[in-house]
Amino acid sequence: MSKRCVGIVKEGKVPPDFRVPLTPHQCVEVMEKFPHITVKVESSPIRKFKDEEYEKLGIQVVQDLSDCDILMGVKEVPIPMLLEGKTYLFFSHTLKKQPHNAKLMRALLDKKIRLIDYEAIKNEQGKRLIGFGRYAGIVGTYQGWRTFGLKHDLYSILSPSHCDDRRAMEEEMKKIVIPQNTKVVVTGFGRVGNGAKEIMDLLPIKRVSADEFLTQTFSEPVYVHLDTQEYYERIEGGGFDKKEFYANPEKYHSILTKYVAGADLYIACHLWAGTNPVLITKEDVAAENWKCMVLADVSCDTNGPIAPTIKASKIADPIFGYHRHDHIEVDYKSEQAIAVMSIDNLPCELPKDASEDFGNELIKNVFPDLFTDLMRPSIWKATETTEEGKLTPHFEYLKEYAESAH
Repeated sequence: MSKRCVGIVKEGKVPPDFRVPLTPHQCVEVMEKFPHITVKVESSPIRKFKDEEYEKLGIQVVQDLSDCDILMGVKEVPIPMLLEGKTYLFFSHTLKKQPHNAKLMRALLDKKIRLIDYEAIKNEQGKRLIGFGRYAGIVGTYQGWRTFGLKHDLYSILSPSHCDDRRAMEEEMKKIVIPQNTKVVVTGFGRVGNGAKEIMDLLPIKRVSADEFLTQTFSEPVYVHLDTQEYYERIEGGGFDKKEFYANPEKYHSILTKYVAGADLYIACHLWAGTNPVLITKEDVAAENWKCMVLADVSCDTNGPIAPTIKASKIADPIFGYHRHDHIEVDYKSEQAIAVMSIDNLPCELPKDASEDFGNELIKNVFPDLFTDLMRPSIWKATETTEEGKLTPHFEYLKEYAESAH
């Protein structure tokens, strides 16, 4: 195989991101598993893993990556930092024609950069092979319980960003006090939902079935973990057919409120397509039977399926209040306010752990296909732009989007 140099770029997006695609130990692992690969790291004053940690393990830390063939980051690389004619891997946030990144797409084409978008790397079944979803679920669920404690003056635990790592965060969880009659709803599986389950399983709370959650009375804290077929049903005749739902979602409506209205905390970890029916409406939260006053929206689809999620919150200011009758933002401590946690970059709060998890997925699921002389399907289908300055056939739909930046 031909020798190649991989460069880890410093993150340049504002606000700063402290994660990396590969930890120092993973850089060593890559070069051991793939002897034709050399890894270099661009010096950075902000990343959680310091330059010295890479240098200590013999990884070259440099100011210039122009001699590297493949450049890897996490977030979008700022246009002035892009090197012409290179292959890049990062989350471009262009697949849905996000308006704020049209200029980035134009620059990738103009600079004849080959972009492989992490978000588009999938297996033959169309399942994503890489992402930070697991840690979004882990951190988001912890933040949900943190919000629950603050809203009801039950306890106070540190923000994850003030914990050095996941182990320290889990130590904080020992301070969580859950009242005996507490009921919690979690929606969604996949990486995010399973990450949420990791945290729920560390707490003194029992998992029950959907039917038990609705029909039984409990003397201990309980939670239900709902999948799509349990919170959507056919409008005519009830029931759920998976193929029909994804082909014709307009034939279905949400029944999630019957679970959430009587709960104390709702942790949303589902994947929601814009064509799917909304899950919780303004009318739902304003109803007399609505009890749930804490929402951890890990999915964070603003102004979408869950009415109280009117904005994305920030790590520095993670909680806001949504007045359930006036439908405006208020102090989350207000009596009629649903306390909403909707941070849109949750894995950034545990950058060391999230980076390690992401790097493990790269090494297992991506590098065997990337570091070959042949163009493997998983890589080709995730390649948005080419070294000739053109869109690949899979991404021709972005042509007008890129041209709009002229």
